[in-house]
Amino acid sequence: MIPIPSDLENRDFSLHALEETLKPMGFSIGGNWDYDQGSFDYKMGVEDGYQFLRIPFKAVKGMLDSPGVVVKLGKPFVLSHVYQSGVDADGRNGALRGAVDQFQTPVDPDGQVKDKFVEEGEKLLQEVEQSLMER
Repeated sequence: MIPIPSDLENRDFSLHALEETLKPMGFSIGGNWDYDQGSFDYKMGVEDGYQFLRIPFKAVKGMLDSPGVVVKLGKPFVLSHVYQSGVDADGRNGALRGAVDQFQTPVDPDGQVKDKFVEEGEKLLQEVEQSLMER
């Protein structure tokens, strides 16, 4: 994980406004959200895993599943998830297990990030800053 300094850090935004701005740019709300925190993820690459620019946020007014929620942005960062290839040797089988737990454990959830992805993340973050500051 490589943190990227940003003028957006610690700023409050309507989650709706963030979604209107970031989703057309290719961001999605990451699957690891709960009712008071989450992140916007931009998938930059698939070299030896998946590389993302992640912009974390935390609810400061309301809950994430309620209308009008306001969030505070955290420090953006670039990360690389390195996943197993092939069959998961430790996997448990069964219909119920397969319905609940479909994914293998990452080999390294915080893998080495190549410089080119850090540079791409910095450029993309500049575009995000410009788009959000114009609102």
